[in-house]
Amino acid sequence: MNGASREALAAARERLDALTDSTSVDAGSLAEELAAVTALLHREVSLRRVLTDPAQAGEAKAELAQRLLGTQLSGDAADLVAGMVRSRWSQSRDLVDALEQLADLADLTAAQQAGALDGVEDELFRFGRIVSSSKELRAALTDRKATTSAKSELLHSLLGGKANATTERLVTRLVTAPRGRSLESGIESLSKLAAERRDRMVAVVTSAVPLSDAQKQRLGAGLAKLYGRRMHLNLAVDPEVIGGIRVQVGDEIINGSIADRLEDASRRLAS
Repeated sequence: MNGASREALAAARERLDALTDSTSVDAGSLAEELAAVTALLHREVSLRRVLTDPAQAGEAKAELAQRLLGTQLSGDAADLVAGMVRSRWSQSRDLVDALEQLADLADLTAAQQAGALDGVEDELFRFGRIVSSSKELRAALTDRKATTSAKSELLHSLLGGKANATTERLVTRLVTAPRGRSLESGIESLSKLAAERRDRMVAVVTSAVPLSDAQKQRLGAGLAKLYGRRMHLNLAVDPEVIGGIRVQVGDEIINGSIADRLEDASRRLAS
């Protein structure tokens, strides 16, 4: 997102945080409502364009949203959506993207409030690894001819009772309503949102052998100092990794041994 849309999304996220900070707001229910509005506006292109028309006054658009959605949503959800359409959006699609992001954030907030956010982060990462290693599973989940119910049932058979309910909801929404995203990029986006809930960056660490607790602590501490933020490590083992370890933080890829990289990080900090 650029310009006006980026500012509108930032304001909407602040309002979402203010809402979910209140113990009277059920973040999980709010997520479901925002996801429903996302689906509606993705489907109803004409309505989406009206609600983001820069030629119309923001207050008029907010009143229209309240009239159309107020009876279908809780007061908190309706007010949040009305505030979003009151803002200015660079493209009509940006409003739908923002609503989708807020739905995911609300679900992750519910997991955080329940003390389950770390588990959800790890489950999203593991699910992504499973999908990337199974062509058959990826084909089944991305098959355009498969029905939504068939995909939901497949995911429930894989995740139901084995993963956190939040993980299953997030993945099911992504698979059944990808909205142009690839499965891999969608899971990566969810992982980044989960990390942001704890103000951490995500480092995908692939090592030739499992790391010891001491190695994980040293690596996490070194990366945190290097990037200036708390770091969540997603760990994977691949015997073919050259140099012992591969670390990816965002678009940056670090190859080499743990000791060499931490020593290099220390030198950079000292300089």
